[in-house]
Amino acid sequence: MIRPLSRTALVLDILGAVLLFVVLTPMSVVFYGPVTGGPEVHGLALAGLIVAGVLMIGGVAIGRLAPGIALAAAWAGAVLQMLSGFGPVPIDLAILLVLYATAAWGSRAVLWWGFGSTLLGGLIAAAYMVLVNGVSFVASTGWEQLSAGVLLLIVSILALGFAWVSGLLWRVVLRARRTRAAQLQAESLAAEEQERVRIARDMHDIVAHSLAVVIAQADGARYVAAAEPEMATEALTTIAQTARGALSDVRLLLTQLRHRQGDGPQPTLADLETLFAQVRQAGIEPRITVDPMPPGEPPGAIQLAVYRILQEALTNAIRHGDGSVDVRLSWLPERVDIEIANRIGVVASSPSSGHGLIGMRERAQLVGGSLHAGLEGELFLVRASLPIGGNS
Repeated sequence: MIRPLSRTALVLDILGAVLLFVVLTPMSVVFYGPVTGGPEVHGLALAGLIVAGVLMIGGVAIGRLAPGIALAAAWAGAVLQMLSGFGPVPIDLAILLVLYATAAWGSRAVLWWGFGSTLLGGLIAAAYMVLVNGVSFVASTGWEQLSAGVLLLIVSILALGFAWVSGLLWRVVLRARRTRAAQLQAESLAAEEQERVRIARDMHDIVAHSLAVVIAQADGARYVAAAEPEMATEALTTIAQTARGALSDVRLLLTQLRHRQGDGPQPTLADLETLFAQVRQAGIEPRITVDPMPPGEPPGAIQLAVYRILQEALTNAIRHGDGSVDVRLSWLPERVDIEIANRIGVVASSPSSGHGLIGMRERAQLVGGSLHAGLEGELFLVRASLPIGGNS
């Protein structure tokens, strides 16, 4: 299996492997030659060692790119080394690096092939050193030689196993990093989606309310244009002011959406009087009751939710009501209760569904509250309860 690998990483792996070959091959010849008491190295044996080194070092060079092929090359080099009559030499460090690569970057199959190679390779290496390579022991009894052979087997498996386990640990680290990166990406996408939903909700609230006021004023101006021109002029002024305010708010929201800035200025309780004034200009006189009054400065999120719920409910009263609407706010120590009641002008046009009601429910749920809306007799009632907690 060929893994995706950047050109820079591949070049660095190849250069590192070449450096290992240049350093370890002469060391291997010296380590095994007459300088250390070994036999003279020449001819086919030397050529076999060099080819074996090329195979094993080649496996190191492609260890991250193709761990499976690297493992096969390392096995071929090890077998050729033994056929050439060489025991353990410094160039065998390449085998440890290849086993590390199979555990760190190999597929699941290559991972377990590397594990099997650790056990089988340790067994073959120990048997080769005892039976073929002429390893001698001080003790001459069969039991002592067997014990020494078992010791060589354990040492070989531990050496190979250490490399494989180290690669496995790095594999776990890489997987944790990928998981964390995926989690951060998912959180970023969720935050962006929530921001888009918030902006869409604000856009709906602003546009729906402003258009309801504009439509009501335009209808009134059309009816009184001939008889009372001054009232028509006043209505047109209100339309212009409302439209300019809505346009300013929409531009602010679009700027946030375009440049991904933070939240812009949000309405608070201090802006409710402006909202009520706009409703009055649309021909509806809301009866406002606040009992009890807020015990302190409510949290900003609660103020925004109260404003948007009232804005949407009053917009529905303008569009569907007969001109009468009652608003009650009860600021209790642990919550604020909201109730908006208006008579429905035409039952068929009752706002029993739509984005406005969904938006109001979402506003309440975002701050941990609840909202219910529906017809009760001739009245359309919106009731909401928003928790304040200890932040009031």
